[in-house]
Amino acid sequence: MIEYGHFIGGKAVAGKSGRTGEVFQPMDGTVRAHVAFASRAEVRAAVENAKAAQGGWAAVNPQRRARVLMKFLDLIAKYDDELADILAREHGKTIGDAKGDIQRGVEVVEFALGVPHLMKGEYTDGAGPGIDLYSMRQPLGVVAGITPFNFPAMIPLWKLAPAIACGNAFILKPSERDPGVPMRLGEIFVEAGGPPGILNVVNGDKEAVDAILDDPDIQAIGFVGSTPIAHYIYSRGTATGKRVQCFGGAKNHMVVMPDADVDAAADAAVSAAYGSAGERCMAISVVVAVGAVADELVEAISSRIEDVVVGPGSDPASMMGPLVTAEHRDRVTAYVHGAAEEGARVVVDGSSQRWSQGFFTGCSLIDEVKPGMRLYDDEIFGPVLGVVRTPTFDDAVALVNANPYGNGVALFTRDGGTARRFEREITVGMVGINVPIPVPVAFYSFGGWKASLFGDSPIYGPEGVRFYTRPKVVTSRWPEPTESAIDLGFPSTR
Repeated sequence: MIEYGHFIGGKAVAGKSGRTGEVFQPMDGTVRAHVAFASRAEVRAAVENAKAAQGGWAAVNPQRRARVLMKFLDLIAKYDDELADILAREHGKTIGDAKGDIQRGVEVVEFALGVPHLMKGEYTDGAGPGIDLYSMRQPLGVVAGITPFNFPAMIPLWKLAPAIACGNAFILKPSERDPGVPMRLGEIFVEAGGPPGILNVVNGDKEAVDAILDDPDIQAIGFVGSTPIAHYIYSRGTATGKRVQCFGGAKNHMVVMPDADVDAAADAAVSAAYGSAGERCMAISVVVAVGAVADELVEAISSRIEDVVVGPGSDPASMMGPLVTAEHRDRVTAYVHGAAEEGARVVVDGSSQRWSQGFFTGCSLIDEVKPGMRLYDDEIFGPVLGVVRTPTFDDAVALVNANPYGNGVALFTRDGGTARRFEREITVGMVGINVPIPVPVAFYSFGGWKASLFGDSPIYGPEGVRFYTRPKVVTSRWPEPTESAIDLGFPSTR
């Protein structure tokens, strides 16, 4: 049995609170590990350790900090198979999906290697007589990230890489459901030459989260998770004067026009809805079929579902793994069971499939879904795809814009004018045109609108650097050597 404590000061340390949780292996339902839940005192010890290390790290020039991250990248590649195996066992993803999780995190680390350029300031020569102005960006100090179970490699890397590159010390509080990869990332960072204390990993539950929110030495917090928790963290964190970046839930739509390539749209819908078992904030959970395309599209999607191989990540043939816990599986399948009662039509009932062990469910497709149904209104976070039929493009845009979430949206069409109008009128933060999951590449920034984002700061890219630094402007005056008089600039009538 694996026993996870915390990673503080460059080494694994045992938990002291006496409270623990179970880490399951979703592919067979067994308990893989126990994880310690940190007390407030243990969180405080991690912060003090990080604070002691941060000043020295900030004094290291940006090029040398980038070189540590270069070595960090090399070691992540070296341990890729090991990390993917841990991730698949604790989350449930297939090995291919687990490696994709790692790779998307790696891309942000690669972007952070450009920190010497990204932190450059501005300079104005001769702003006044003998006066020059220049700006600089400086690290905040100790910052923290509270990350979810669904991407245990990618989202921690999205947050820690720009924070550490900019000269901060980072406290990571990963999900207690799958802490193995975050713990291993702490070890790999130190192996890469990262100073002990610059990346500390503290496991825990709400007590640890509240300790992070209340700690006076933590200057900024990044969070990804559900909207209610995002609202709680944003409200409490900002109330204590912290800079807070919170990403909440989503209800992502894929609008399919009558002129779209139906085969391409159906392929995209299946991969975007059922990939990673639907446990991702950018998953497509609603297809909006416009006009006459609906019947053909529903048939095309349903015919592809039978080809999706559901099984354990250890099986190379598996295309979709289990859900993270039995409770979450039961919650997801309840939406399918209740769909017909709400007036929807169950086309494919994946919840009826049975496995002898593990937290599996099949892919479900529900047609004739409407706003007001739980299936439409709630974030299901599982392999359930609903189809809403609308008569016109304008109706589809109005539907998406009326939804309280605004994370991602996609449009499938062959018409450039329709696409151009869509990307301007839609009130969603990330838009895909014939791209089902429009996650921006690492040199842009990731962020939704409305109830999907609290605050105004996206993750990674240029916005990530701004979030983890603060500007300072210096006004300097160097008089000519022959000048000795000091003019303080007071008004004079002479």
